[in-house]
Amino acid sequence: MATFQYTATSNGSNKIVKGEIEALGRDDAIKSITKQQLTPISIKPVTKLSNEIKFSLLKPLNVKQDELSIFTRQLSTMINAGVPLTRSLNSLQEHTENPVFRDTLENVKGDVESGVSLADALGKHPKVFSDIYVNMVRAGEAAGILDKVLNRLAVQQEKSATIRKKIKSAMTYPVVLVVISVLAFFGLMIFVIPKIGQIIIDLGGPDAELPLITKIMLGISNFIISFWYILFPVIGVCCVGIKKYLATPQGKTKFHIAILKLPAVSTIIKKVAVARFARTYASLIGAGVSVIEALSITSRAVGNKVYESALQEACTRLENGEQLSRVIEEKSDLFPSILAQMLAVGEETGQTDTVLAKVADFYEEEVDTAIESISSIIEPVMIVFMGGMVGLIAASVMLPIASLSQNVKE
Repeated sequence: MATFQYTATSNGSNKIVKGEIEALGRDDAIKSITKQQLTPISIKPVTKLSNEIKFSLLKPLNVKQDELSIFTRQLSTMINAGVPLTRSLNSLQEHTENPVFRDTLENVKGDVESGVSLADALGKHPKVFSDIYVNMVRAGEAAGILDKVLNRLAVQQEKSATIRKKIKSAMTYPVVLVVISVLAFFGLMIFVIPKIGQIIIDLGGPDAELPLITKIMLGISNFIISFWYILFPVIGVCCVGIKKYLATPQGKTKFHIAILKLPAVSTIIKKVAVARFARTYASLIGAGVSVIEALSITSRAVGNKVYESALQEACTRLENGEQLSRVIEEKSDLFPSILAQMLAVGEETGQTDTVLAKVADFYEEEVDTAIESISSIIEPVMIVFMGGMVGLIAASVMLPIASLSQNVKE
């Protein structure tokens, strides 16, 4: 049994009546409401998360980007084939495994069946469907090309997901190495260095003159062992504090400014931002969204506060009659000259979406190349770093042993 929330009018007095009813399905709910001498206006299923989700020890499930891309592609195909929208949504909802996404689609389907537009129904679920998604669907509905717009959306989502996966893949190896290095360092400092230090002192006596590097290592080891109950909580609090600060608008802005100044990383960040801008803006313009609205939505989708600020400024200047290509040309520190030139061509020919789609393709390939280059550099750098750390610890152990051996010979 499912629970439905309904709004209806009384047959006798036309009075608005609201309530909930349990039924096997939507049709049964309508029959039950009609038997009560009521005329249903809208019926929505009441979303109730299953006990599996409610009591799960895991985090609440979210809708993954891949799931949304597949849904968008399938919905585009079904609409293009002439399948009615409500039937398409019902079919996709029934075959969705993610319970959160399934409940969301059930709500969307209920809203559409009650007369709400698809864009407005999707807009009620901002955690699943972004501003870009909703506005492109709205433009597609208005122009009667919903299937084409959904196909364009699917392509954009797949391209974005590909870039995101490649960046994560490139970062996985160095992150793993850093974690291993940190764990190895603390392990050596806590368990190995103290024992070796004690052996050295036993052999050379308490007054033995130790090399500076050995004194430093023993000092670090003693500090960690003596104050671990303070050190580790402080590190934890600092990590949480930094994470929370970076989640604030001010923290995000400062972080994004900082990474744009890093020599190697800034190149990739800029290319990713340009690719996202070109792909998103082209998709919105191609779907029929107005220039100002498209630029405003794109600014929030780029994923970098510095670029967002620059594009918001561009919105204001466009409202005053300036051309986007001219504004972008002046932001040469953020946008390459080729982007301004291609935009100018698009504005002259009226094919901005087509031109920017080509720019997006070009910069997505550039991102791939840059990631591969960085990955090939990171591996030897990390190996040298780990080797240096191990060598430093080994030297702090071997130098006093060699010194003691020399003293014994003499």
